[in-house]
This record gives sequence, structure tokens and C-alpha cells, in this order.
Amino acid sequence: MKLNTLILAAALALPAALYAQEDGSQWRVTGAIQSDILFPEKDDVIGATKDNWSLTNTYIEASLLNKYFEAGVRAEYMHYPLPGFEPDFEGSGFPFFYAKGKYKGVELTAGSFYEQFGTGLILRTYEERALGIDNSLLGGRLAINTIPGVRIKALAGKQRRYWHWNDSWVWGGDLELDLDTWFKGMQRHDMGLTLGASFVSKNEDDEDISRVESITDEHGMPILTKQSLNLPNNVGSYDIRANLRAGNFNVLAEYARKSHDPSFDNGYIYRHGNALLLSGSYSKRGASILLQAKRSEDMAFRSRRSMTLTSSFINHLPAFTQQQTYALATLYPYATQSALGEWAFQGEVAYTFKKKTPLGGKYGTSVKINMSHVRSLKKDPLTAAMAELPNLGFQNTALYGTEGYRAKFGIGDEVYYQDINVNVEKRVAKDWKINLTYMHQRYNKSVVEGHGGTIRAHIGIAEAKWNISKKVTLRGEAQYLHTKQDQGDWWFGLLELSVLPNLMFTISDQYNAHVNGEYNDVTRALEGGEKVHYYQGFITYSQGSHRLQFGYGKTRAGYNCSGGVCRYVPAQKGATISYTYNF
Repeated sequence: MKLNTLILAAALALPAALYAQEDGSQWRVTGAIQSDILFPEKDDVIGATKDNWSLTNTYIEASLLNKYFEAGVRAEYMHYPLPGFEPDFEGSGFPFFYAKGKYKGVELTAGSFYEQFGTGLILRTYEERALGIDNSLLGGRLAINTIPGVRIKALAGKQRRYWHWNDSWVWGGDLELDLDTWFKGMQRHDMGLTLGASFVSKNEDDEDISRVESITDEHGMPILTKQSLNLPNNVGSYDIRANLRAGNFNVLAEYARKSHDPSFDNGYIYRHGNALLLSGSYSKRGASILLQAKRSEDMAFRSRRSMTLTSSFINHLPAFTQQQTYALATLYPYATQSALGEWAFQGEVAYTFKKKTPLGGKYGTSVKINMSHVRSLKKDPLTAAMAELPNLGFQNTALYGTEGYRAKFGIGDEVYYQDINVNVEKRVAKDWKINLTYMHQRYNKSVVEGHGGTIRAHIGIAEAKWNISKKVTLRGEAQYLHTKQDQGDWWFGLLELSVLPNLMFTISDQYNAHVNGEYNDVTRALEGGEKVHYYQGFITYSQGSHRLQFGYGKTRAGYNCSGGVCRYVPAQKGATISYTYNF
């Protein structure tokens, strides 16, 4: 689809939106436009390439709705997409469209839709544009909420994979019961209990998944034989959960199980997957505690068994690691190991010392400590011995066509990831606020990326904000990362000037402070000890629902992650334009 078609669609939608608002009728038109453009420049020092004069990801969506009906469509243009997305991401068209009817607690959707059952252990379809993820379903969805405290959902459809839909069918149902709706005594004691159960299945046709093995005959001569798998056409899964709320406490327990599902992710082995999740929290004004634990085993669940990378996942496993936002803290992000399996733990304590106390001072002091720890499963030692057999082209191929391994409930010896964060936030004067953070990360690069060993990093961050006037604010960041592994030590600095209500100016720089001598291709310029600066500058203008940003600079190669899902982004250099509009 051509770009002028998208522009025409936007031009038609905008007058309709204005008319609906001025007319005051019950019909409304809503939508959004988002366009991110890069004008790339080649830079041999950082490994940035220039394959086209401009690259863009552009989305235009519009919906027509009233009290009982809603219909919408989204157009996407990525013929020359931004760097780092999968090859099939390139294209254009109308991949998302739907019509929805609503009446007295019953909602019926035909077309494209997103859905999540529980925490997503067996079903979560969603859109995350920064990662190139849109695993929506195309089919039908029915939601019934006519009985107080009872919610029922049923759905069926085919899953989107960029500009096509996978051939397999995904279907399932979900039931949630709010028991406190029926028992008034629970309400009087500020208690609530929600019970839930879900079932999801995929139906996928057989395909030729085989490998060639070399065996010897009675004379010692090699003979090539072909081994093909008998693949299941149906893979089912179920999920049960309970969420108890009592005053300031909240406890969630959830368990999911999946039938045997040989796929590329697990090396085409035949075994059941399962996941157990426990989460407890306590919060009141000025204090909170969070404790979480998760054990998952062979829970990679795709609508296409032979697919790789980030597409076609039916489910989602939360990472149970803190979502980092500071630049240097995001250099070593953790990606959930859904195929390998893992034990994941997270704990967080936050407390605000009150004003006019020894630790609170004049304005109060907030302290937060977060720790994440992810380890391997405790598996049968036979697995390790079998894995030493010759590799035949499949992941974990020595186990191909077998049960794979036997995992015990205990915690394994290998650490995949560990993150300790200490954050102190304090207002030191009426117009000044500071934020100090220390992080220690232990990142198993061999597990997450397939090479590189274990990296240990110490990160210190100082952030300050100065309210110069009611309309002008200056914010600054200074960050330092120290490690003896990977690419050595790094500095990062940022200044951001906000002028309300419209303008913001941002400049930043990231560069290597110390070089260790071992580098990948992208950072090969560091071998001579050269200081490589990744500078950036942005001007952002906002007016009502419009936001326009101009930028120029370099971006270091690395992983962009959200919720335990990651996308590798190569190094970039050039000018950028970003525009968003919501109507």
C-alpha cells in the first residue's frame, strides 16, 4: 500500500472527528497518527549503515463508536522500516480492523482483537511497537458480564504475523468469579477474592520436521537416514488462579500447564510445559512491600511451531525483573527464558521517611530497594551428557524427538540474571529535587544472547531537577557503569530543559571511559583505545494532542526490552523526526 493512501485515510478521518465533536451527537470518531522517521548516515566507527535515504514506521488508526457499536481500522506503512526489525516486518497495509457490538453486558467482536487471560501465562495478545510486536488475533471474541461477579470470555482466531496470519487456529475461554460480590461479609471486612480458570488450544497442521542422521551398516559403511517427527495437531493449555485482597494486602497464585509441544524453541522435544507464579504485596501511604516468585518450564507457546525470534507467541511470561529506564542500566536487560525454563524471584521494599524527622529532613525522603534473581532449573544430569552429542542444526538437537529431560522442582546452579537496585529520592530545597541510584547487575550473556560469558556491572546514577520558574524546569543526569567484562566502563550525561507548555530541549552523550581489549564487530573501533561518543540532541514541541520531535545523533547497538521480551537494535546515526497526534 502506498504512502499517499495512508495520508488520504488520515485526511478523511480528521474532518469526521471534528464534525462529531461539534455536532455533539452520540457518534464519535477517535484515532491516532504516529510516524517515526530516520534519515540514516553511514558511520564505520560505530557500525551504522545507510541502506536508504529515509526509514519510517508509520501508523494511522481511526474508530467510529457510540454506546452500542464500535468499528475501527489501522493502516501501517513500513516499506523502509527503522533498523533492527525482522525482515518480514517490512510492508504496508491494513492489518488491524474490527467491528464490535455491546448491549447489556454482552460484547461481541468480529475482526482483529487483543486479549489476556490472567497474567498471560497461556494467552496474551498485545501490541508493542518499539519491539515490533503485534500478535493480535483475527476472528471472533465474545465477552459476557451480565451476572454480577461473573465474567466469561470465549474467542477463536488466527494470529497475526506482520502482513499475514498464521494458518493455525487459536481458541479458548476464560471464567472469572468475584466471590466478594456475593458475600457481603467480605465487603464489610474490606476483603475480595477472585477465582479464575482458562483454557487455550491451538490447532496446527502437520509439517515435515526432520533431520538426517549418519549410521553405519554391518560393514562399517555410513548410511544416511531421515528422521521425521509425528507432530501433534492440537496443543492445549489451561490456567487456574486465585487473587486475594485483604485491606492493604494482595496475594496472587497462578498455575498453568501446556501439553507436549515440539517446536524450534525447545529443540523439537516432547514434554509438558508448566508455570507457577506467586506474588504478594502490601502497601499503605508511604510504605510498600512486594515479593514474587515464578517457576517456568518449557512454556514457549507459539501459533507456528517452526517460528523464531519474537513473533507468533500466544502467551507471555512476566520477567520478574525491574524495568529499567536509565540509559546505562538498560545495556544489560534480561529476556525471559521461556524455552530453557527458569526460577525467577523479585523483592522490593519502598518507604518514605516523613517530613521533619532525622532521616526525612525538611521535605521527606523516599527510599526504594529492589532485587531480582533468576536461575536455571534443576534438571536431570542425563540432559547435560546428551547435549554433548554432535549438533545437527536444531537447538538442543541431541534431544530431538525425545522427552528431552526431566526437571526437578529444585533451583538450579546457573545464575541467568541478578539485579540489586537502591534508590533514594529527596527534595533538598523548594525548587530542587535529587534522585540517587546504585545498581549491581550480574548478566549471563551466554544464556541471554548466546555468547559472552557472565558480566558483572556496577552502575551509579545521579539525577537532579531544578524548577527555575513555574514554566521552566532543568533536569540533569550523570551515570557511570563499571565492568571488567564486555566493553568496559561507560559514562552518560544528559541535560533536559522544559519550557511549559510547549517546548523541551534535550542533549546527551554516552562514551566509553575505559577499554578492556575484547570487542564485537560493532565496537571494533575501541580496540585502539579510541573514545567513541554517542551524542544526541532533541527538540520537542507539544501543542494539545500534537507532539513533534526533531533529533540528531548516534545510538549505540544493543537490546531494546519490555517485560522480558527483547529486540536487537543495531547502531544508528542520523536525523530523526517523530510525530504523534491523538484525536
